[in-house]
Amino acid sequence: MAEAEGSIPFVSTTGLFGATFGWLFCYLGTPPRLRPLRPRGDGRPYSAMTVFMHGARFAAVQLRYHGCIIGFSTVSGIPVTFALPYICLAAAAFITTLVLTPLAKKIAVRVGAVDYPSKRRINTKPTPRLGGLAIFGGLIVACALQIYGTINWGWPSALIPHPSMEINYPMLALSFLVIFVTGAADDIVQLTPKMKLAGQLIAAIIAAASGLLINVVVNPFTSGGEISLGFFAYPITIIYLVAYANIINLIDGLDGLACGISAIAACSMFSFAILGGRSDAAALSIALIGACLGFLRYNFHPASIFMGDSGSLLLGFALGSISLLNVTRTAALTSLIIPLIVAGVPIIDTFSAIIRRMRAHVSIGQADKGHIHHRLIEEGYDQRQAVLLIYLWCILLNLGAAAINQVEVQWRIAIFLALLLLSAGFAMRLHLFEPVLRHHYNPKTQKDEIVTPDNPAFAQEVEAERDHHEQIRSKLKTKARRDASGSKGGTGNGR
Repeated sequence: MAEAEGSIPFVSTTGLFGATFGWLFCYLGTPPRLRPLRPRGDGRPYSAMTVFMHGARFAAVQLRYHGCIIGFSTVSGIPVTFALPYICLAAAAFITTLVLTPLAKKIAVRVGAVDYPSKRRINTKPTPRLGGLAIFGGLIVACALQIYGTINWGWPSALIPHPSMEINYPMLALSFLVIFVTGAADDIVQLTPKMKLAGQLIAAIIAAASGLLINVVVNPFTSGGEISLGFFAYPITIIYLVAYANIINLIDGLDGLACGISAIAACSMFSFAILGGRSDAAALSIALIGACLGFLRYNFHPASIFMGDSGSLLLGFALGSISLLNVTRTAALTSLIIPLIVAGVPIIDTFSAIIRRMRAHVSIGQADKGHIHHRLIEEGYDQRQAVLLIYLWCILLNLGAAAINQVEVQWRIAIFLALLLLSAGFAMRLHLFEPVLRHHYNPKTQKDEIVTPDNPAFAQEVEAERDHHEQIRSKLKTKARRDASGSKGGTGNGR
């Protein structure tokens, strides 16, 4: 298997990457017609961000109609005997998820797993939210097909761990079952945050116990040196998997958003797995791509079903597991950075949510409407446009990750910094770090309330915070002037 994978040219792998992207965009349906930017009435030019956003929407339209043709023309160089098992796995997951999704809708309605409209949600009608059941079914069928193909059709085995990892694959599969059951239970009965976190921790602990561990990291101060994590490999891996599961869960706020982002990230991880000879990671990622594309048929705007926590937690956990299976050089710093770049958009969204809530002095677990998709909706984009723009952002980061995986160290640093600055610019432009909730003490009720920007008390709290910061700055300036005058006087006396 390793020899066959090593013989695949990089251009073919890149072609498969592009073909999947092309299929994703062509598969989502006809986009809204784009109108050219007309001159402003006041004669002022458009801002650079406005022009960029309009160009990005135009690029999305072009990708949808031309990306598939370009991608499949490039991928034609891949040997059929090598590509056939992966094509079959993707097709099996796609068809199974496509068939099971209507059944999942019926089950969701029967058990009461329905998302009703609220102030925090964007959907305007009740929508079933147990779509993760169909995605999980697609992954199961794909895994069963892989095992059957290995036994009966001579397919290369996907159950070949990395030499640095002795993985118990049945136990790893059990961790996937636990994370799915946790999400499904939350969709049906609304688990408390502690109970949901407990389920995630159990799944991550089982995965770590199966051998899926971050064992060593690179020593940046010693050439070729490594630092063994020892026992700390377990808590670090557990935190990593739980975090990965939750970043996808947090960004699941628009039709097709989390599912599309997961498909894009899985495409990147599949290409890395092919280049690194990681058959287990390649098989799981291609199955994940097929399942996501099958579910997008029903989940893209206007969605008839949501994936719910059963789907978002499963996808995040699967991506985190694939990223660890995908490690070809366990000690290489790049091996740990690339998965973070691949999931850069949900990570940025999660990080900004934490900062935003800390600034507002509310719990970091307090839900709000300050996520990336909420901000884009506030900017005037509809759901379809907002999702496509986030897709493009993800694709940009994923292409950057692919480039980092192929260039020298100095170029890796340059590309990483460029992606970081670009993403930071987007985040600042969308005001992701500005609070949308605040604590307010109501003297009438004598209770601490959480208020939103449409409440007059929100402006009062903003003004109070601004006055507080101004007082601190004034005190610091006064102290600095006193210190400066004292030092001058001391110098004069010394003379």
